[in-house]
Amino acid sequence: MSALFANQSQIPVTLLTGFLGAGKTTILNHLVRDPALAKTLVIINEFGAVGIDHDLMSVSQEDVVVEMSSGCLCCTIRGDLVRTLRDAPWRFARGGVCWFDRVVIETTGLADPAPILHTLMTDERLVTLYRIDGVVTAVDAVNGMATLDAQEESRKQAAVADRLLLTKTDLASAEEIAAIEARLHALNPAAPIICTLGGVVEPAQLLDVGLWNPETKSHDVQRWLNAEAYAQGHDHHDHHDHHDHHDHHDHQDHGHHHDINRHDERIHAMCLTFDEPLDAEAFDFWLHTLMMLKGPNVLRIKGIVNIADLDKPMVLHGVQQIFHPPVMLDAWPSEDRRTRMVFITRGVDEAMLRDTLAMMTQSVKDYRLSGPKGAMPRSETSLLLPGDPGFDLAAQFL
Repeated sequence: MSALFANQSQIPVTLLTGFLGAGKTTILNHLVRDPALAKTLVIINEFGAVGIDHDLMSVSQEDVVVEMSSGCLCCTIRGDLVRTLRDAPWRFARGGVCWFDRVVIETTGLADPAPILHTLMTDERLVTLYRIDGVVTAVDAVNGMATLDAQEESRKQAAVADRLLLTKTDLASAEEIAAIEARLHALNPAAPIICTLGGVVEPAQLLDVGLWNPETKSHDVQRWLNAEAYAQGHDHHDHHDHHDHHDHHDHQDHGHHHDINRHDERIHAMCLTFDEPLDAEAFDFWLHTLMMLKGPNVLRIKGIVNIADLDKPMVLHGVQQIFHPPVMLDAWPSEDRRTRMVFITRGVDEAMLRDTLAMMTQSVKDYRLSGPKGAMPRSETSLLLPGDPGFDLAAQFL
């Protein structure tokens, strides 16, 4: 397979998700007609033995291949996904060369995106071939509010998205659009909300949104992290003028009493910023403890981290308990040397995260002062266990 990938970088993968009826197929049908998606492998997942909706999928380009699969992509079909992606370079090879330079995976509307992201991030057969470019989530402007109320999967789909597509806006009132936009912004402050009609959307708005910038062939951290979007409004209400306008507009002017945070109170989007470099050992202990105790509720982490005694920044990307191997950048992308970590969590708030990191840092300092020289003891699994320094203290707060 190495010959198929000669002189080729990791292939970007876009995950297109959204709850049942959100319009994913309509969007995809439009996208595959665009020249920007030439040389694209499209993998469509449908729940059930027969794919009816996608019988209408039309592909006008010879360089677009649609691969169908049935079953639940987030569980039983994950093995099929691995096999499909692993075999695709030679299975669809042309002239002995891997011809496609992009993959789009459309999930069933019931799919939790996290297991799919886990597979792409951790499977040793895939990580050398592919990289996650971004998660695009479609949300129905008419039924989206009720769906977010009733379906946990839909809230997770919106929370982990890099781009949010608001569909069927021609069928919704201005008040309904304002309310759903405000709620999506509360769930995921950094993801741009793009309104679409008839599934028409410019590919440039959805593709190449990840850490790797294909135009500059470098890691574009600012674009990928967008930490400022999470920081705004947490300390000063005037930063949330757009959001507050929707609140007052909906609740007072139109008698709409739906709280945009209703049923979302346990999902938080936040950015932790630290001015001083972080102790490497304390940070490692803290992150592993967090994953052990709250892993399933940490929906996504993105971050650029300043570790003490390192002159280069470290980039983190995690989904629940799974982390991409940390990336060490050649240099800081700007003069800003602060650690910035974006968290999207369920039932884990900012104070809890800050307090446990502070406790872990102090625990490491105390151990160094009173204990034997060297690092704190670690288990062979590289995870803190009950009884290890700092674990029991952190467990009280996480």
